[in-house]
Amino acid sequence: MPEVTVTCVETAIRAETVPFAGVDLRSAKVAVEPAAGSEKARVTITVGFPVADIATQLADFLSGVICSATGATAVNVEVAWQVRAHAVQGTLVPLPGVRNIIAIASGKGGVGKSTTAVNLALALTRQGAQVGVLDADIYGPSQPKMLGLDGQQPVSKDGKTFEPLEAHGVQVNSVGFLVDDQTPVIWRGPMVTQALNQLAFTTNWHDLDYLIVDLPPGTGDTQLTLTQSVPLTGAVIITTPQDIALLDARRGLKMFEKVNVRVLGVVENMSVHICTACGHEEALFGTGGGQRLSDENGVPLLGQLPLDARIQHETDSGVPTVVSDPDGSLAAKYLAIARATAVQIAEAPRDHKGVFPKIVVE
Repeated sequence: MPEVTVTCVETAIRAETVPFAGVDLRSAKVAVEPAAGSEKARVTITVGFPVADIATQLADFLSGVICSATGATAVNVEVAWQVRAHAVQGTLVPLPGVRNIIAIASGKGGVGKSTTAVNLALALTRQGAQVGVLDADIYGPSQPKMLGLDGQQPVSKDGKTFEPLEAHGVQVNSVGFLVDDQTPVIWRGPMVTQALNQLAFTTNWHDLDYLIVDLPPGTGDTQLTLTQSVPLTGAVIITTPQDIALLDARRGLKMFEKVNVRVLGVVENMSVHICTACGHEEALFGTGGGQRLSDENGVPLLGQLPLDARIQHETDSGVPTVVSDPDGSLAAKYLAIARATAVQIAEAPRDHKGVFPKIVVE
């Protein structure tokens, strides 16, 4: 009977192109229990990003790859995942209860950043991750409405910290829970900075793989505060295809580079308009903008999203696309972008700052 070993399995799967959006097995860990008697060999393949939504299909595919490479007639393949903390900027250390923080940013408003952020959070949750959303858009918080949490408030058990609210399996905190939705937030820079730090550092996030931070548009005080005080694993830049949007998106991307925050990739939103009457697709804002931004800056294009009225209706109702139509084509696009983002994080350097104990000399 052909022997199935760790070496031959690693060689087989790493040489194979996986037909699932964004899946990368180069850093996968392999464990093999050899066949005993009439039993099949058991192969466990552990990746660094969540794959709950495709684990069965991925296991079936890899079983065929391994059998073909080793000559075995059959193997039992189990696909597992473990999301670890990855390196953050400067001397900062990860937040308690949060392994990775992803900033969702745009150079200008109106490009669908908040809608993309909430759907990416829900997509990562569906893929098996523990996810939170921090709404850092102090002047225009929209996550409470998008997640159906309008009018609710987080509780404080100790009078010092917040317990996050929860919607669709996602932990959430936002300044929108603390101010009336009819009242404008008229705060100067220092107050915004204080509010952002309070939301980030006094929320009791519970064992999160990813915390999605919905930033306000632009490159002002809030963004600078975040990059200097909040430990970011990376940033995702949201843009639309037209040149004007790309100018601002490029500035946002360069800001993160200057403050040593890894840019995980670019998402092109509103790439085509889909007619609700006939389904016709038309590139209203031009084509190729996201790809140009990606190529010019050497970062991945994580995906493209259409301008589709269903996305707006679903987020306005408090049940975003990934939840309202989980098996639809639009949800599939968000799932693919979420997986590509998680793969970029899995390939980043690991965080080792918490490994060493704090030494106090008295």
